[in-house]
Formats: sequence, structure tokens, C-alpha cells
Amino acid sequence: MEKRDFGLIGRKFPILSFGAQRIVDEHHCSEEQAILIVNRAIDEGITYFDTAPSYSDGQSEERLGKALQGRRKDVWIATKTHDRTRDGSLKLLEASLKRLQTDHVEEWRLHNIMTMDELDRCFAKGGALEALLEAKEQGVIKRISISGHTNPRVQLEAIERFPFDSALVALSAADHFIYSFAHEFLPKANEKGVAIIGMKVMALGKLVPWYEKALQYTFSLPISTAIVGMESMQQLEQNLDIARSFKPMTDMEQLEFFKEIVHLASPDVLRWKASEWMSGEWYVR
Repeated sequence: MEKRDFGLIGRKFPILSFGAQRIVDEHHCSEEQAILIVNRAIDEGITYFDTAPSYSDGQSEERLGKALQGRRKDVWIATKTHDRTRDGSLKLLEASLKRLQTDHVEEWRLHNIMTMDELDRCFAKGGALEALLEAKEQGVIKRISISGHTNPRVQLEAIERFPFDSALVALSAADHFIYSFAHEFLPKANEKGVAIIGMKVMALGKLVPWYEKALQYTFSLPISTAIVGMESMQQLEQNLDIARSFKPMTDMEQLEFFKEIVHLASPDVLRWKASEWMSGEWYVR
């Protein structure tokens, strides 16, 4: 697989990375299957693994921790805090480390910062950013990150306020049509040397009928890597095949793809771009 620079840190990752949200009972993946899938991914060259304590009440982290026993040095782990306070975030990190069976993670993120108000709360005295800075000073985390699904202007403001090492943002082809991180966030993030991780590649399954094109689109963006959720060995092998044969999408191919999927540009489909998850109304800046 093609490998790309991860921002300015002197590390490269394959274009395909592992989203561990789906290796859980909720997605009909057993613990035994999860361990096999994760180890197969490592065997095939995937080294970047993304998880969070909120994924199935910690089951994602727990299973990833079990799967990585004996292979911890081979991988990069990114997890998150959905708490906006210092104290709450540090408690989440302590629990995450226990579930992951490790004494550190390579990357810790502010999870899904949707609004300027949330960003302000994280940056305020006693806010979550204090926890990230303390954890890094103690060596418990190595890199500081932020993620966002909804409004690219929030993440733009974040990278102006603080030198985040990376940002995990929604970059499916369907995201092109509204509040586009590809248009609004990527140019400035790349200019600043922020590593960009793409997510929502399949738009919560809505792009599955265009599976290869969906991956090709996101891989074609100026990003470091893209995380894709995988709950079966078949999905892993399919993703690996597409990543290995990847060729950048041309402008004309992209335009034709957009014509095929433009009907998906509604808040009922792009729920992470809605004012609330199921509101059926667009987020208002």
C-alpha cells in the first residue's frame, strides 16, 4: 500500500487505517473474530488503529487491547475523550489505558467538537485541553489531536488556536456537498503541517453501492490516511485489495461520481451534518 507522511512528525502510514468502532457485539463481531481481524490487518501492513471509550461502552478499546497483546510495538493507537473537562478527560484516559492494556497511547483526541461553544469549553481553564497537555508532559500520550464531523470552521479555529498534531475529519464523497472539510479545512491544515485522517468514508453505509469509488475518492484527497470501520474479515480483505490497487481519481471521474451520489446530500442521510443526529435539518453555523 502507498504510505504517506503523517503531518510533520516524521512518520508514515499506509493510506488504509483501521477504525475499531465496529469490532463489537453491536456490529455482530465476536471477540474471537475481532482478534483475528486486527491481527490479520497488522500482518497485511496496517499499523494505525483508531478507537474511543464511547464506542460500545468501551468494548472497542477492550477488544483492541486483547488483540494487540504481543504486538503493541507494531502499532499506533489513537483514542479519544468526549468529556470537555480536564478531570473528566483524565478519568476517561485512565480507563482507556486499562482497557487497551497499555501504559500509553500514541495519540489522544478531543472527540467530535461540533460547535465553537464546545471548543471554548475545551480551551477554558479546567477544560479538556489541560488534560491532553498534562498527559503528554507525563508521557502517557505522544500526540494531541482533534476530531470533527460537522462544521469545518470549528476545526479551522482549533488549529489556529493550538498546534494540533492531527485532525480526524469527515471526508466521504457525500461530505463534498455540504460543510465540506475537503474544501474548507484541508488546505489550511496541510499548510500548517497538521496530519489529516479521513473518516465517514462510507457515509454510514450509504456509499456501499459505490464501495470502491468511495474509498478511491477519499484516498485521492491530500490526507495522511483514512480510517475505515471493519467488522468482518471479508471487509478487511476488500479494503486491502482496493488500497493496494489505488490510483488517484481524475477530475472527470470525480465529477461523474458526484453526479451519481448528489441525491444523498440531505440531513437525513448526512446525519452528522444535521443540527442534531436525527433532526432532519441542516446544522446552522
